[in-house]
Amino acid sequence: MKTTIQFITTVICSISIISCKSQSVGLVADGAELNQISNKYSFTEGPASDKNGNVYFTDQPNDKIIKWNEADNTLSIFKEPAGRANGLYFDHNGNLLAAADDKNELWRINSNGIVDTLITNFEGKKLNGPNDIWVDLQGGIYFTDPYYQRPYWERTTAEIEEKNVYYISPDLKKITVAATDLVQPNGIIGTPDGKTLYVADIGDQKTYSYTIQNNGTLTNRTLFTDMGSDGMTIDNKGNIYLTGEGVTIFNPKGEKIHHIPINEEWTANVTFGGKNQNILFITAKGSVYTLKMNVHGVRYND
Repeated sequence: MKTTIQFITTVICSISIISCKSQSVGLVADGAELNQISNKYSFTEGPASDKNGNVYFTDQPNDKIIKWNEADNTLSIFKEPAGRANGLYFDHNGNLLAAADDKNELWRINSNGIVDTLITNFEGKKLNGPNDIWVDLQGGIYFTDPYYQRPYWERTTAEIEEKNVYYISPDLKKITVAATDLVQPNGIIGTPDGKTLYVADIGDQKTYSYTIQNNGTLTNRTLFTDMGSDGMTIDNKGNIYLTGEGVTIFNPKGEKIHHIPINEEWTANVTFGGKNQNILFITAKGSVYTLKMNVHGVRYND
């Protein structure tokens, strides 16, 4: 009997291990290697893909937004100066939204680089410093607003004590607090069906999920994992990608299923780009990297 039990246990454990392995190994394309596109920057952040698969990212210390052209793997400056932009995201009309950290604003930038400032304050007080952005199905805008003291600011304290997540209505006429009770909210991403929003509280080393209501309000705050993140993205399997020490991938249940090591002191952000949305684009310190995946992004699904 003891031998039979040991055999069954071994088989069950083996099945479990194979299942986990197949889930993680299947994420990255066979034979794919991490490719460093460039290491000439100071601190890269905020990658966002356009409909053609090109990825825009920021080099905040050098006040630039750079474009990676997917077709020929080249880099070019899209905008300089760039409002000390941090996080980026494209709206449904192809405009680039930027968390313009210089004056704590939210920008909308058209294809010609012309800026329309959407937000300059909240209830008469200067925002802490918009950081990362996500746009819902209706065109409403969520953004995180932590406080990181910048050397180029004249102020040394926050005018708004709370570090919140805000929501701008689709008509851009109303801004409300969407999520509170966070230490330092940072990375943010939503599911393609528009029903769930993930927010990383890097200051408390937690990531939460929220249910998105039709009017943009958030309910049902639930702990997703005991890990914070600088930036984040999601794939077509519903897996969530968190950053910091490389890229750590969690399945929709909040279980860690894979880790992509990056040989940098810090990995700031990640998104999917490329014509087929199967290129994982990673910003880490002064570098940017790509990695071909078997899974793909969900932003521009037909």
